[in-house]
Amino acid sequence: MYSAELKLEIVQRYLQGDVGVKKLAEEYHVHKGDIQKWRDAYLEHGMDGLNPQPKSYSGDFKVSVVEYMHNTGSSLRKTAAHFNIPCRDLIARWERIYYEEGKEALYIERRGRANKMGIKKPHKPKQNVNENEDLLAEVQRLRMENEYLKKLNALIQEREKSEQPTK
Repeated sequence: MYSAELKLEIVQRYLQGDVGVKKLAEEYHVHKGDIQKWRDAYLEHGMDGLNPQPKSYSGDFKVSVVEYMHNTGSSLRKTAAHFNIPCRDLIARWERIYYEEGKEALYIERRGRANKMGIKKPHKPKQNVNENEDLLAEVQRLRMENEYLKKLNALIQEREKSEQPTK
């Protein structure tokens, strides 16, 4: 994080016109994109542009930012400077949502971790433990009955075979 004083110093040196963005970036060991962002923010908002505070944005604000950018043909950096938004990636995210899901989707709060399992299904109330035990006992009884009937059927078929006269 860079101090407002350092940002102001770099921007003022750039605006004097005797040194370019690339040279300033090398001299101060900062990314040239940061210098461009600070320059644009300073030109739009003065000293307040060098200290934008991250905040929560309304759906109406997000829609107006995306529509402004496309109506004016402004870049992400220029749009961020115009609206004093500290991170242009935020605008890119709003733009993607706007075009993929519609502008109504910008009114949905999306902060926090995404649910990795998708939409949660409502939980069914757990059955009573006694009900589960009763069901297991009934299944076991039916299995035993099925085995008994299979053995009985096999014995009947065997008896019928033995009763048939052999030729």
